[in-house]
This record gives sequence, C-alpha cells and structure tokens, in this order.
Amino acid sequence: MKSAVIVFPGSNCERDIAVALEQVSGHKTFHAWHRDTDLPEVDVIAVPGGFSYGDYLRCGAMAANSPVMRVVKERAAQGVKVIGVCNGFQILTEAGLLPGALIRNQSLKYICKTVDLKVENTDSAFTRHYTPGQHIGIPVGHGEGNYVADEETLKRLEGEGRVAFRYTDAAGVVNAAGNPNGATNNIAGIFNETRTVLGMMPHPERAFDPQHGNTDGRALFTSLLESLS
Repeated sequence: MKSAVIVFPGSNCERDIAVALEQVSGHKTFHAWHRDTDLPEVDVIAVPGGFSYGDYLRCGAMAANSPVMRVVKERAAQGVKVIGVCNGFQILTEAGLLPGALIRNQSLKYICKTVDLKVENTDSAFTRHYTPGQHIGIPVGHGEGNYVADEETLKRLEGEGRVAFRYTDAAGVVNAAGNPNGATNNIAGIFNETRTVLGMMPHPERAFDPQHGNTDGRALFTSLLESLS
C-alpha cells in the first residue's frame, strides 16, 4: 500500500498519520507540499489535521484551493482512497469532495479529549476491520468540528449509509450528552457516494500505538491495507 500525505502551511499532524500508514504498509509515505502539481502513483492520500493557512477565511477554505488539491480531486475521481482527518475533513468539504461544512463548536470552545464513537458502517475500505455498531474511543482536537448540512443532504447521507462514525455517550448511546461539538445527528465522519473518500473529525492516528494508551484507531489503517492487498 503506497500512500501520500498532503502538507500545507500550518499542518501539524502529517507525521502522525504518515507513521501510522508506514507501520501498517511497510512503505515510506510521500509528503506532498501544497504547491505541488503532481503526485506519485499511490493507493491512499491523507489530508492531515492542523491549522492550514492559519485557519484564515474559513477552516480549510484556502487549502482547498491550493494547487495540490486539484491533483487530489483527480485521483479521488479515479478511485484512489482519500482520508481527511480534522482539518483534513474541513478541507475535503471546502473542496467539494464531501458535502456539508464544519463550523464552530456549539460551546465556542476548543475541545481536546478522547470521545466515544459508534461505528455506523463497516462496508468500506476504511472500516471493514470494525464491527457494525462497535463502540470505540478516538481523540479529537478542534474548535470547528460541528458538522452541518442542509436537510436534503442529511437525508441522503443517512439513507445511503454514508455516515461512518457517530458521537455517543460513554455507554455507546447516541444522544446530546455524547455530542462534543453540536454536530448534526451526532455525525463524526462521512463517506462520499462511492465510500472511497472519508472525512472524520476524530484522529485515528492518535489511537494507533499501544503507547498512546488506546489502539481503537488502528483498525482503520489495517482496513485500508487489507482492501488494497
């Protein structure tokens, strides 16, 4: 499994996700700069977390219009797997690769903690090593993680099984108490129509190694490896 991670001014999680990809695949991850106009042939493209372009204008809005994202869109259209985490999720929505938007947390405060999630759909290259309805814990770190979309888009996401992860309480129940940022329908992650693009606010690369104290995110990377083997 060959992979690339996109680096923007202000990215700060590119090494974390590259390490996870390298450990499961055995291949060095290519680091692409935001000004690059081409990428090597890869199976997976990761758009990492951080504060691209200082989060000016809107989170992810400037990064979505960088030269490298034109290539990411082309590869996504060809079926290359694309994952956007946190700021990467924001970038994918701004680029039109995923619907909806990420806005300020309902509390207007930055959130940094491990949250409880329910795995909603395991029929994808990203989630096949989970079980349907599995309760996992994954760290978040964001100020703009409140997922919103119009009613028609939400109906389509729910009806087509394109919600990947949903926030829950500690008992695994989807409710307001378990929603850290006010996201509509407790949505923590979504797929595109073909389930080859995933955007999620929680950071699976921060729950990958036993030294993190939690390996609930590791199954996402092993899922990718298996799907491409």
